[in-house]
This record gives sequence, C-alpha cells and structure tokens, in this order.
Amino acid sequence: MLPRPSRRIFLKTGIACTSLYAVPRAARAQTERASPRFDSLTPIFEKSIADHKTPGAVAAICSGGQTVWTGVFGLRATTPTPEPMSWSTLFDMASLTKVLITAPAIMQLYEQGKFGLDDTVARYLPAFAANGKQHITIRHLLTHYSGLPPDVDLTTPWAGKQTGLNLALNATPIHKPASIFVYSDINFLILGLLVETFSGIPLDQYATQNILSPLGLKRTFFLPDPALRPSIAPTQYDERGLILRGDVHDPTTRRMGGVAGHAGLFSCADDMLVYAKALLARRAGKASTFPLSPQTLVLMSTPQQPPGKTDIRGLGWDIATHYSTPRGTVFPPTSYGHTGFTGTSLWLDPQSETAVLILTNRVHPDGKGNVVALRRDVATAAALALQ
Repeated sequence: MLPRPSRRIFLKTGIACTSLYAVPRAARAQTERASPRFDSLTPIFEKSIADHKTPGAVAAICSGGQTVWTGVFGLRATTPTPEPMSWSTLFDMASLTKVLITAPAIMQLYEQGKFGLDDTVARYLPAFAANGKQHITIRHLLTHYSGLPPDVDLTTPWAGKQTGLNLALNATPIHKPASIFVYSDINFLILGLLVETFSGIPLDQYATQNILSPLGLKRTFFLPDPALRPSIAPTQYDERGLILRGDVHDPTTRRMGGVAGHAGLFSCADDMLVYAKALLARRAGKASTFPLSPQTLVLMSTPQQPPGKTDIRGLGWDIATHYSTPRGTVFPPTSYGHTGFTGTSLWLDPQSETAVLILTNRVHPDGKGNVVALRRDVATAAALALQ
C-alpha cells in the first residue's frame, strides 16, 4: 500500500557558511517533512553534497498519480556567491531533451503516418546517405543502434545550426547499423531535423505547440528568457572562462544556437512532475493530457533494439544498458528512464505508476561532480519505501 502524500511543510533555513559546499544540514535550503518511510532519502542527498558530488539537488517521487515525497537540498550556485537551492529552480535538462521532446515529437508524426519506423532516414533526408549511411533506419536512431559516433567533431571551431546539421548528415559510421549499441547525440540531432522536415516548423516551436502547451507546462522551454537567469541553476565554465547560466551546457547545441534534438531543454520540478504523471496515466489508459496514445507509449518503453542484442532500449528510453543505474536495485526490469549529462534523471515504473525525478547541476562549477551513485541509491530507497 502506498503512503498518502504528505502535506508540504518546508523548513526554512539559511546558508550557515560561505564555503563552496556547506555542511549538509546547514546547506540544505529547504526540505519536506514527509512520511517516515522516506527518511532514508535525506542522508543520501546530504552525503552526495558533503562528498562534493553535486552542489545541490531538487528531487521528487510520485506514485499512483500522487506526489509522495519532495526534497530540496544544498546550493544552486557556489560561485561567485553561494545561493541556496530552491524548489522553483530551472535546470538545464541536457539529454532528457531526447525523451521529453524529440522522441515524443517524432512518435506523434509516426502516429500521423508520416513514416515507418523501419524506413531509412535517407528516404526523407537524402543527404544523410553520405559515407555509407543509406541503410540506417529511424528505429536505429531511436534505439542508438545506428552505428554512428557519439558526437559531431568539436575539435575545430564552427558555429551555426546548418553547420551542425551538415556535420551530422555527413558523419561516418563507426559500426554497421544494428550491430552494436553506441549512445550518440547525432542520432537525436538527426531525429530533431526529421521533426522539422515532417512538420515544417522549427523543433522548439513544434515542442511548444504539440507537447508543452497540451500538458500545460509553463516553465519548460528551449532558449530561456535572460530575465530568468537568476532562477536557473548554473553549470560550468565555458571556453571563455564564463559560467554558463541559461546558455545550454552541451557544446554542440550551444554552437547551433541553443536548440537541437539531443539537448537544449530547460525545466523545473513542478513541470516534470506534471509531465511524468501525465505520461504514466496515459500509458495506463487513464484520463490524461499526454499527447500520445497508450499504445505508442507502450511501444516507446518496451524493447525495440535489434534481435539478439543485450543492450535493451525502447524508442528513446533506456531500459537495460550501462546507463541504467537510475533504476536502482529494486525497481523491476520493465521500468525505464533516462539521464542528462548535467545531472538530471527521470526513472519510471509503469506497474506502480511511479516516477523518481532527480534534478542536479552536478557539473557546477568545474565539471567534476558525479551523481551515478546518488541516482542508484535514491531509486533503491524510493522503491523500498513504496513496497
């Protein structure tokens, strides 16, 4: 039986010291008094902050359509002036862009009959056939079995959306399609281009019109307004020695102007809870504003990798690969999720309609943070608490 959602009672505390990482209990900006079942979660976050794995975090658990725990910990920024983390902090979602925006966008177009999953990409983007890519399919892109390298070349200076797209279109495979799982930003950069090709509008506009607005999300977007900068969690120093805050962390997306199929989205905990609850409810066939059919959501979150392959991927979603540590050790193998390089993650269990959301800026300020263990331990503790 699931615990009832607790009434939100926040402890207001200040930052008691001015070091980069405050003593955990003093550093915590605010945290929620929830059911004692979830008491094991707070020390996990406090230890991660104390060990300098992340400056802070915003996290939440929902189950059965209800939010059952939320927490806010540590600092939003450590330099030049320490700032406490807050529930309303906006985060660079990094690669969660792939599953929150690009994958559902392409699957909406699939539902409209614009293409087949096993159609070759070159059928719709003829330039993509260059350098031996003529047999790569849309399914290969969605499952990361295209054989393409992880990213476009960043060793030489370049700028502009079209330049980035041309680099992706001209990329040379490093493996045969369907032969091996290689997580590649190029796959979703190309999928974003397909969304624009099929729809006739830019990806960020498509996302707003067809995903974000139907869900009622007000604080999820590409290219955040500069006025929002103070509420955005900063990431790390860029090549000019300036802290990125409101500019996307991913260098390819940043060179392309801030919008791409693999990165660029910014969001907050409130919106992500709305998104996760709507997705899980819709997948279960319940009333929901999520703009895909239950059948499509099941298709996206069940194994779609080539036959015989042991790295298990859905259409966009991760199911069982070396990236799957956010599952923890208790959630079932039918659960699925995704991570973002900046320190964001979302893991979903459709059986119990549970979502574990963790938002951090673990790359702030020097890129040395690591939240792999945090994600694993939080998911394990959450699953045990919900048993």
